Amino acid sequence: MDECKEYKGFEQGPIRPPSEAYSLLIRVTRNCPWNKCLFCPVYKEERFSPRPIEDILRDIDQIAKSISIINLRYGGDTSAIHQWEIEYLLKKFEIDWNAFISAYYWHASGMQSVFLQDANSLVLPTEKLLVILRKIKEEFPTVKRITSYARSQTIYKKSLSELMSLREAGLNRLHIGLESGSDNVLKFMCKGVTKQQHIEAGNKVMEAGIELSEYYMPGLGGKNLREEHALESADAINKINPTFIRLRTLAIPQNTPLYEEWKKGNFEKCSEDEVVEEILMFIENLDGIYSILKSDHILNLLPEVEGKLPEDKQKMIKVLETYLSLPEEEKLLFKVGRRAGIFSALGELLDLQKRQSVRIIIEKFGITPENLEKIINELMSKML
Repeated sequence: MDECKEYKGFEQGPIRPPSEAYSLLIRVTRNCPWNKCLFCPVYKEERFSPRPIEDILRDIDQIAKSISIINLRYGGDTSAIHQWEIEYLLKKFEIDWNAFISAYYWHASGMQSVFLQDANSLVLPTEKLLVILRKIKEEFPTVKRITSYARSQTIYKKSLSELMSLREAGLNRLHIGLESGSDNVLKFMCKGVTKQQHIEAGNKVMEAGIELSEYYMPGLGGKNLREEHALESADAINKINPTFIRLRTLAIPQNTPLYEEWKKGNFEKCSEDEVVEEILMFIENLDGIYSILKSDHILNLLPEVEGKLPEDKQKMIKVLETYLSLPEEEKLLFKVGRRAGIFSALGELLDLQKRQSVRIIIEKFGITPENLEKIINELMSKML
């Protein structure tokens, strides 16, 4: 965990949650300190390192200076900005071009939220995180939300008082990859955490008054552990009662260790229909909680499976049951259309123009029920 002493300019990591699309991204660590999960294609072959606190604070200063230029020089009107003049101003005030671009888009989005990158910012000492959070709030007092990824194992090791101090300093939402509540699935996937640790970490976050997004990964149990994966995950979620439950369907890109296990026959991937059946089982067994379930990832087949529990539970179940009751030809049509970006909801199966567009794709690529799953996995892998 050696830190690089030379400031190399404003940095941003490779990923953030879909819900943080309009957030300012501040990179406080590089890559992932765990980096062993079989299903994850990100950060492989990359070395973890915390960024020097001076570099992080300098990044925040760069954003603050950029925002000042936008507001003072252009009255907040980003459409009036001329590139030649900006290049002069950035050179004059020693502002990184990448920092200005980030500030430009963040300003245009309303400057409401900040996301701390990369994979597990909470691994930093609490004292260091407090300095970063206070700096953000000092420079941007109108920010409403500061969020980060975190691992349950990391949260498990932090005290409740530490989390509460982070919340008081401005950290008000955490994204945690539960992935599964099954100890068998967690062990096989090298997640480095147990179901009980997931539960204790989630409860600690909620008790600290921090909003919690728990990610559930349909398909992660494969065919063999599909039912256990759904039921144990629902049980873990019931015991946490997080603010959000976010679905993020498994894909297996070639650059993941899980791809090799799949090819060796050590993991049997679920079909799209089996994944839908698993999600149905998962939702049916969510009970006594008040979470918001979100399907906000492009990998999910049925993005309309969303709602507030418990009142929208039956609505979500109906969507899943409607899909499963479709004739096989209609299922194939929808799966291809969804993965090709033509359909975004089941109801669009009634759109004759879109149906024709999907049929052209099916014919052009020779898609059949026999080769569909292979083609779909290739399409999903490209979405990561």
